Amino acid sequence: MIPYQMPADHPTVKPQKVGVMLLNLGTPDSPDYWPMRRYLGEFLSDRRVIETNPLLWQVILQGIILNVRPQKSGANYRRIWDNEAGDSPLRVITRRQAEKLQAAFGETVMVDFAMRYGNPSTASKIEAMMAAGCTRILFCPLYPQYSATTTATANDAVFDVLKGMRVQPVIRTLPAYFETPEYIEALSDSIAEGVAALPFKPDVVLTSYHGMPIEYLLKGDMYHCECLKTTRLVRERLGWSKDFLKVTFQSRFGPDEWLKPYTDKTLEELGAAKKKVAVLAPAFSVDCIETLEEIAITGHEQFIEAGGGHDDYAYIPCLNDSPAGMKMLEAVVRRELMGWI
Repeated sequence: MIPYQMPADHPTVKPQKVGVMLLNLGTPDSPDYWPMRRYLGEFLSDRRVIETNPLLWQVILQGIILNVRPQKSGANYRRIWDNEAGDSPLRVITRRQAEKLQAAFGETVMVDFAMRYGNPSTASKIEAMMAAGCTRILFCPLYPQYSATTTATANDAVFDVLKGMRVQPVIRTLPAYFETPEYIEALSDSIAEGVAALPFKPDVVLTSYHGMPIEYLLKGDMYHCECLKTTRLVRERLGWSKDFLKVTFQSRFGPDEWLKPYTDKTLEELGAAKKKVAVLAPAFSVDCIETLEEIAITGHEQFIEAGGGHDDYAYIPCLNDSPAGMKMLEAVVRRELMGWI
């Protein structure tokens, strides 16, 4: 047989690579009005996030919310903005995660990151990976617990890009890792070390998860159950009681009933009771506006206003790009890459 030879004018065929793309929620490009408005407009127009009839919702969003909320949200972002990096903590830390994961895998894998809303966009990063020769890509939504409002919409953005491509990569998506041994070990150790390093002994430790409307749970979203299981497994590993390590839910929006108990109301009750409190946010892989501002700053203020002591409150950071966090992330990613590398 005569071996096949490509014609002389055939486009260059790059060596095939495996890609790993970390996917996170997103962030505005700056805390200023128009970047905030663009970001919030994209985020709050997602039907996975807001399931209200879009004909009604867009009137409310465009006519009221996007004329008011950018200023308020921008002020909150300014409280936690990384001025040295000139960027939001979420993007700064997610970039570091990608860089450290790249170093762990070496040249056998191309690692990058993208945001569901804002920059860098999922589309731009998929195009870059394809241009670099990635024919197989593992997409990794960085949410330990699955929800349609987070994991599913991150995957939606990927699928929307692939629908428009003539040549698609082979893909996999990272499953929720809320109960994996690596995650439970890393989270448990982080909590135990965080508590041990405090200048006080807490009476209560709160695992504060991002909330969602009760309606979404009733429609079948398994997020609530996975949050409860994560805390239960941590509690069992550390040998702590239900009264010491508790579950609450933060970040309510709108008039609907959300998952309870509410973090802010719980903090007010604990402040009024003069308790010592530590809080962490296991639904987030990276510290962001919901942790650094809503919990570490505003939560502290709510606790004090209710009667709690200024020095009786602490926030324990997310796993971020810590050695334990990166060891966990590498392990769950390697498991999904089996057979590819």
